[in-house]
Amino acid sequence: MNFVITGATGQLGRLVVESLLRRNVAADQIIATGRETSRVLDLADRGVRVRRVDYDDPGSLRDVFTRGSRVLLVSGNEFGRRVDHHRNVIDAAKASQVGLLAYTSLANAGRSGIALAADHQATEKALEESGLPFTLLRNSWYLENYTGRVATYLEHGVVLGSAGDGKVSAATRADYAEAAAAVLVSGDHAGVIYELGGDEAFGLADLASAVANAATRPVTYQELPFDQYVEALVGAGLPDAYAAALADSDLGIARGELLVPTGDLSRLIGRPTTSMHDAISSAVRALIDGPSSEAGLRAS
Repeated sequence: MNFVITGATGQLGRLVVESLLRRNVAADQIIATGRETSRVLDLADRGVRVRRVDYDDPGSLRDVFTRGSRVLLVSGNEFGRRVDHHRNVIDAAKASQVGLLAYTSLANAGRSGIALAADHQATEKALEESGLPFTLLRNSWYLENYTGRVATYLEHGVVLGSAGDGKVSAATRADYAEAAAAVLVSGDHAGVIYELGGDEAFGLADLASAVANAATRPVTYQELPFDQYVEALVGAGLPDAYAAALADSDLGIARGELLVPTGDLSRLIGRPTTSMHDAISSAVRALIDGPSSEAGLRAS
């Protein structure tokens, strides 16, 4: 049996390949695909089959799928084109009669009003209409969306957002990747929808408190109206559309749409999920221990 990972040149897909290898899947049974295969040449050195795939080229997709193979479709990142790209993968998988297609969707996609959910909703519909055996991995937010901004939180002493008192069940990419690998290698998951999120939900005020405690300096949460938060994100260098999508996701958090109380993620990976406090503590330590960051933290 082959295990095909789309988007393996990205962060989540790469982690899924690593998890499959840790689960003793033979390297030559794993096909890691993506456009920038230079990013995964080290996987090829370990025996993983690396193939260049372009979502705009259905032929390249059909070349990597075989009858009975199990496929992970990692949602694309070209906003405005994702649904077409996903349909190309689904069509190629159907033509090749794959054994299972697992798709990384968004938490509560069936009822979510978050703008980012629209592409996932359309992809889920395409899967339902395809007749393929499929599994939905509805991931909540990544903790990395927050740990990657720790330096900014510390520089300004504030976490900005528009989430109100809403809570989010964020988890690490590594945890989501382990869940995806578990679905690919174990049992019959066809037709199952997994709502995946961290064991302990938190609000942005909780996040600010965790950053403050880890760094032993004041950090608070500041609630902003949607338009002002978009403006702040654009001012920080984010493209307009992406800034609007992030701010809109905060409104979704306020509505409870990224809250996942199911426990599906910890059950799939067989352990508690990585907590927000542990992830923030690690991120702060990495900043302090970095060669140039310690001076920056002292000076700020």
